Amino acid sequence: STISKNSLKSSLLQLECHFTWTLLKQDVDVDNLEETIGDQIEFLTRNSITSYNLLSYVCYLKNSHEEALRNLQKAEEEVQKYQPDEIARRSLVTWGNYAWIYYHMGRYEEAQTYISKVENSCKKLSSTAQLKVQLPEVYAEQGWALLKFGKKYYQRAKKCFENALKDEPNNPEFNAGYATASYRLEDFSCRHCEDVNSSLQALRRAVELNPTDTFIVALFALKLQDLKQVDEGEKYIEEAMQKTPDLPYLMRYAAKFYRRKGEVDKALEILKKGLEVTPKSAFFHHQLGLCYRAKLFQLKKATRYPPQEQVKELIQLSIFHFKTATDLNTKFFSALFDLANMYVEGQRYEEAEETFQKLIQINILYDDDKQQFYYHYGNFQHFQMKSESKAIKYYLEGLKIEEDSVARYKCKNALKKLLVQRIHKGLGDATDYGTLALVHNLNGEKHEAIECYEKAVTLCPDNEEYLSALCELRLSI
Repeated sequence: STISKNSLKSSLLQLECHFTWTLLKQDVDVDNLEETIGDQIEFLTRNSITSYNLLSYVCYLKNSHEEALRNLQKAEEEVQKYQPDEIARRSLVTWGNYAWIYYHMGRYEEAQTYISKVENSCKKLSSTAQLKVQLPEVYAEQGWALLKFGKKYYQRAKKCFENALKDEPNNPEFNAGYATASYRLEDFSCRHCEDVNSSLQALRRAVELNPTDTFIVALFALKLQDLKQVDEGEKYIEEAMQKTPDLPYLMRYAAKFYRRKGEVDKALEILKKGLEVTPKSAFFHHQLGLCYRAKLFQLKKATRYPPQEQVKELIQLSIFHFKTATDLNTKFFSALFDLANMYVEGQRYEEAEETFQKLIQINILYDDDKQQFYYHYGNFQHFQMKSESKAIKYYLEGLKIEEDSVARYKCKNALKKLLVQRIHKGLGDATDYGTLALVHNLNGEKHEAIECYEKAVTLCPDNEEYLSALCELRLSI
């Protein structure tokens, strides 16, 4: 009997695997993702089944179907080697991926075979006959996949690990995943002026359950450093470095720890060693750029007239590593951001402009990313390009995004300062007064806002927008 494409589709959509977890290609740099998963398989002892399954999906995203099948085969070999008693449990995701890839290759009979395999296993594993069974391993596997797809996915990842932990609260791997997701989410909420410490408990617990997982130990150390418990953090970093001195995942965080502590040379030493192990790591290149930038700022702070040769060299090194990081991972927001600002520092304005344009085109930007972009791009227009009107435009864009963040606050202050200066110099037109009124209003300074709108209306009596804003404000007082 020939199996029709349509009859397969509804079964496929019920499978729990990478194809049904909404992992979107446009949110990642696929080549970079392939590279980092390869590094994980090589250096992390943790669960390569998960890595091979994810790698097969990434190969599918690159249209390499045969390569995708080869990785699924490797996942199956891993299961047979390490979990021969739990083949069905551990293979559900792998088989689901097989079904989808065969379906996309037009090999419907084989797709159906794998759908049946999942179905039969689900019947054995739970009393209900369906294609889904809520297994903690599957939740965890989904969690790890989501973590690899960027910060837009972190909240969902955390939820997956929470679900996995309901059944197995003491599982070291699930705890590590939960702690990693919590830590990364917090890293971002710091920029939102939120109070954050909840990941400390999760990290501490993950470290207690598996002290040999130095990747988690390093995150724990960074968290302690965030909370100003530097000495305790350093103790963990040093112990971890003794356990796994050549693990790139530990090196990257150890280097970050020492750079933030101000021991930049020590950080550089670790990063150079790490780069020998994983030469295509965008993360290592970005961290190297940050180290050279830190040295540049130290030099500028230490002396009024720093030697220009040294300044130039540090700017060049910094640019080289930031640029390499963005070539390796085209969706790497903070590396692009640092590169744009370093071009400004080196007075390479055309390249800065190009990089700013690349930045704003990344499609996984959060609101606070955008606000940060508008603030720095506004500064660039104001101070380097000498265009006050463009600066006003971009600061205002940042302010219009209502997410409460440090960057929004900076946009607001920069905008206010610039408008007040223009007005003091006698350059203020109706638009400037209207914009300043808006800023005052956002600050809750209603009387000042009314004054500014009155000025705007005097200069431009027919402007409907100013008139109605003025009426509204007067009524609200």
